[in-house]
Order: sequence, then C-alpha cells, then structure tokens
Amino acid sequence: MFPTAPVFTIVLLLLSNIFMTFAWYGHLKFKAAPLYVVILVSWGIALFEYCFQVPANRIGYGYFNAAQLKTIQEIITLSVFVLFSVFYLGEAFHWKQGIGFAFIALGAFFIFTK
Repeated sequence: MFPTAPVFTIVLLLLSNIFMTFAWYGHLKFKAAPLYVVILVSWGIALFEYCFQVPANRIGYGYFNAAQLKTIQEIITLSVFVLFSVFYLGEAFHWKQGIGFAFIALGAFFIFTK
C-alpha cells in the first residue's frame, strides 16, 4: 500500500533533514580537514538532501500549505538536530534548549490550528 501524501511528505522530509544535518554540521568532528574538502563533501551530501526535500514539498503541497510545510520541516530539523548533537557530536542537551524548542512547538500549534 502506498503511503498517503502527508505520511510520504513527512518521511521524505525526515530523510532530507538527516542528510542536511550531516552536510551542515557533520564536518565539525573533522577540524583537521581542509575547508575546501569539507565544502565539497558537504555539497555532495546536500545533493541527497535535495533529492528528498524537493519531492517532499512537491508531494505535500496541496495537502499542506507552504507555511505548514515549512513548519513541519523546522520541527523535524530541530528533532534531528537534537539527536545529532547528542549522539554524534556528544553535546549535552540543556533544559533551556528544551524550553526554547517547546516555544517553537507552540508556534507550530498555531500554524496548524484552523
């Protein structure tokens, strides 16, 4: 059974954001790598990010409006980034970040409320 447009959109945005997070922040563990190498590798990873993100928005638009698509993307981005920063970069998650993300989630609530 083929997933519905909202489910497919969210799955594609999740995959997109995983690639995006590695493209933008994965190099932070490799400080010795030359900047030009980091840029080229990041571009290569970002290509895959776009291969998921563009179809996600194309499929989701119509079911979601543009503001809702962007809101879904940002919530997924923050969720992926928290896991990435804790498990890949080894950074601690502070309660103040949780409060900040909660306010962003509150904003998302208003975006989706009719």
